[in-house]
Amino acid sequence: MAIADIIKYTDIRKSCECGGDNINRIKEFRLKLGLKQSELAERIGVRQNTLSTWETGRYEPDLESLVKMAELFGRSIDEIVGHRVAITPASTGGTWVPVLGEVAAGIPIEAVEDIVDYEEIDSALAATGDFFGLRIKGSSMEPRIREGDVVIVRKQDDADTGDTVVVLVNGDSATVKRLKKEADGSMWLLPNNPAYDPQHFTPTEITEKPVHIIGKVVELRGKF
Repeated sequence: MAIADIIKYTDIRKSCECGGDNINRIKEFRLKLGLKQSELAERIGVRQNTLSTWETGRYEPDLESLVKMAELFGRSIDEIVGHRVAITPASTGGTWVPVLGEVAAGIPIEAVEDIVDYEEIDSALAATGDFFGLRIKGSSMEPRIREGDVVIVRKQDDADTGDTVVVLVNGDSATVKRLKKEADGSMWLLPNNPAYDPQHFTPTEITEKPVHIIGKVVELRGKF
């Protein structure tokens, strides 16, 4: 399932000021371009049945798809959704990345459906790789990183000592820890919170458990 199929516009109402009859004009603008429903769906990267639910008003589009349609139609997001939107990400020049609530072992990040939000990163950072956000669970990285905060992660399968990384261990969900590598090929996963114990893995354990680095934390978005 594509990212755009998961986040409904109702999930981002905190970013909007809504009013009026809330009647979208997607179908009207699509027909003015002479596009079939399937053609528009393909161009913005969603499934046709998803687009159909938006046109009938059953669900409202996610923010990423609204930006794509605004560019394609040559219209503002306000015109498309039928009410005023307080922010228009298309004007910022940034890139929106999905924030995951969980990353499970064996599931490619692109296939994860547990998307809880979007965060914007600037275009310069976006040009350096592929990124996702991860919402922090637990208190092992306090006081620097707290439960509910979001970290921005660059996808990569290796990192250096001192980096804060997202790691999959033994088939469990992702954990965020500081990395320390040893000369013998072993590694430590270090919490910031002294109430939690460091985890040490030998080269054999790294292979057999397994222990996979899936990304490096590059930004922290603290939440209140």
